[in-house]
Amino acid sequence: MKLPEIQTTCFGIKQSATEFEGKKYSSTTFYLPAELSESAAGKTLGSITVPYKCGDATEFEKFAHLTNSWPEGGLKVTVQMELVSGKDAQGKDTGKLALKSIRPLSAAATRAAGA
Repeated sequence: MKLPEIQTTCFGIKQSATEFEGKKYSSTTFYLPAELSESAAGKTLGSITVPYKCGDATEFEKFAHLTNSWPEGGLKVTVQMELVSGKDAQGKDTGKLALKSIRPLSAAATRAAGA
């Protein structure tokens, strides 16, 4: 099944490649926007960024050319997300979004979107 593509803004990218107790860990984290939801404690305005891991540390290299020219206001991207199930902190089954792919929008697509 082909996942739907969503256009959004990436506000940051973090590469991580470490080793701990002989085990290697490798990932790239992308920071994408999410709306703040109201809570019992009060109202909210605006949005936040949420970290999503996608791929290993080499995924970062697809964006490394932007090291000295990261766009003010973030990078326009196309993502594919998938709803997956897992356990929450209390051990209950829950659904969450998993980032399956991310790529920069082409210059032509950015112009067509009015950015």
